[in-house]
Amino acid sequence: MTPDPAHTSRNETSARSDPSPDERTSGRDETPLERADRNFAELLQELRVTQTGVQILFAFLLTLAFTQRFPALDTVQRATYVVTLLLAVLAAALFTAPAALHRSLFQRNAKPTIVRVSSRLATIGLYVLTLAFAGSVLLVVDVTLGRAAGIAAGAGTLAVCLALWGLLPRLVQRRLSSSEAPAAGQRPER
Repeated sequence: MTPDPAHTSRNETSARSDPSPDERTSGRDETPLERADRNFAELLQELRVTQTGVQILFAFLLTLAFTQRFPALDTVQRATYVVTLLLAVLAAALFTAPAALHRSLFQRNAKPTIVRVSSRLATIGLYVLTLAFAGSVLLVVDVTLGRAAGIAAGAGTLAVCLALWGLLPRLVQRRLSSSEAPAAGQRPER
């Protein structure tokens, strides 16, 4: 009789199923399930970092509506506020969805799928957070320095976030791919 995987420790699982060389990633001695566990742990750590920023932004946006200056905002500023607030909520939902997904599919042998879906959610969350950051900067600078300065600052924020979170990883990956091509028969780290 095979032991129930829900009650089997990671070490017992590793000892029972010795991975073939094809199951191992280059430089790591891990099974596909161990890789999924590691990738999920790394993803959760990334989400902890970004979630803090989202929470601070969301708290800031929530308090704005209760300031003395808020009633003086014009229609464009109010629209910017509402859209930015909703983007912050959406980013928070996207960043917390992996925990809910994991909880819903816990002990159902779905870890690789959870990791794949969670990674997509986190990527979409970063793009939504980029828009929320740009909207926040647009709003604050618009209120303090004027519309033109707000648009410029918002566009600059958008450009910086897209460059750091979108372009930079692609450039680094391209550099790694061209300079450190894996040896024959080895797969790149996942």
